[in-house]
Amino acid sequence: MQKLLQDKNVYIGKNLKRLRLEKGMSQMDMVTKIQLYGRNMSRANYAHIEQGIRNIYVSDLILIKEILAVSY
Repeated sequence: MQKLLQDKNVYIGKNLKRLRLEKGMSQMDMVTKIQLYGRNMSRANYAHIEQGIRNIYVSDLILIKEILAVSY
């Protein structure tokens, strides 16, 4: 699987957090929905993505996009 690298000029994690909060979802809500789609992810791993500590798999980004019902 290919990872999308986060750097200080690309705010993937911050944008994911903003979109999640706009939808009124907690990190645990997000992780539960991700797991329902068959992807194993912990709340801690998701939190690290939002913080920019962990890079995100492209497949996970596609899945999160679907869950949040947003465009790229």
